[in-house]
Amino acid sequence: MSIALAGVIGDPVSHSLSPFLHNAAFEHLGIAARYERWHTSSAELPARIASLRAPHVLGANVTLPHKIAVVPLLDRLDPQAAQIGAVNTIVRLPDGQLEGGNTDAPATIVTLREDAGFDPAGKRVVILGASGAARAAAYALIAVRISALTVINRTLERAEELLADVLASSDDDPHLRALTPDDPDVPETIGAADVIINATSLGWRPDETPLPGHMIPATALVFDMVYQPTRLLREAAKAGASTLDGRGMLVRQAALSFERWTGVPAPLAVMFAAFDRARTVAV
Repeated sequence: MSIALAGVIGDPVSHSLSPFLHNAAFEHLGIAARYERWHTSSAELPARIASLRAPHVLGANVTLPHKIAVVPLLDRLDPQAAQIGAVNTIVRLPDGQLEGGNTDAPATIVTLREDAGFDPAGKRVVILGASGAARAAAYALIAVRISALTVINRTLERAEELLADVLASSDDDPHLRALTPDDPDVPETIGAADVIINATSLGWRPDETPLPGHMIPATALVFDMVYQPTRLLREAAKAGASTLDGRGMLVRQAALSFERWTGVPAPLAVMFAAFDRARTVAV
């Protein structure tokens, strides 16, 4: 019996716990498939995407730094991914074409609501970074009618482009701002935020943080998409803020990707349990 393949494409990917989630789900459901880590540099990205057209491939997840760069390499995007301008899920269609989707967006909202008990509607949001994950979060949050969104990014143009793109895809018009970390308005903006979301890669190393601890308000929810203990969350807890890590985000986006590849409901409890076991070993 042939084995179908799926995997995660990124640089780096050696830290990824996604194989544990998907392989547990495949085994639980008796699906003859395997999920792998596919380390891929920017130069290797076109060849990697072309390899997904092979008949035994189900598709792939895409992580940093390729969620935006992968878009022109695909045959089509689903409507949501087209509006977001970033892809985290690629599905190989029966005719060999590759369709890009984005499961980060719905996973963001469900994770905030179910894991933190936080309804973002009407709230003031700050997103740190202008990555593909930031785009998905901004799109999803605007769709649930937040009152204000500020994107803080080292490159102002990327933050402005993100806001222009997600606003163009929405009928809502919250108050939008793009700032750089050294803008004098940053402390006041952070202090007034109801939720602060880290969508950068800062946090994978223990000493890194995208935000000085003294700026974190005790009244905010700090949501770090990094799914390991981070300095940002430690300092947020010390400041008295509520905290949320990337556990639920990772598992839920993975479950939605799994369903697109297989056409069957993902065993969410199995995937959460696999994540918890894997993270315990990794930490």
